[in-house]
Amino acid sequence: MNAVPSFAGHGYGSSILRTPRDAEYEVLSRVTRMLRQAAEDNHGRDLIAAVHKNNQMWTILAADLASSGNGLPDEVRAGLLSLASFSLRHGHLAMAGKAKIDPLIDINMSVMRGLRQEASA
Repeated sequence: MNAVPSFAGHGYGSSILRTPRDAEYEVLSRVTRMLRQAAEDNHGRDLIAAVHKNNQMWTILAADLASSGNGLPDEVRAGLLSLASFSLRHGHLAMAGKAKIDPLIDINMSVMRGLRQEASA
């Protein structure tokens, strides 16, 4: 994913000296933390704010993944775009009170693990 510069203007953090992978991990971590904190709130303001932020993040990631300048292999891009699509649909259901946010947390955590494994390889 190459969306790091896009995140800086959306309240996801600054572009302090770190790798793009580190910045993406940090964004995922912050949004996931918001989702976890809101998980106890069945349909409250915190849950809606957290899911909305998650949807924003996945929209930015999807736009980056769909761009011709993205350097990830096609298979990885397709898989991440599929996760983005699911996350956005599920997020809308969660904000409507029709779904739990646990799958959103699980997806973000999986992507975070993938980012860490690639960094250590």
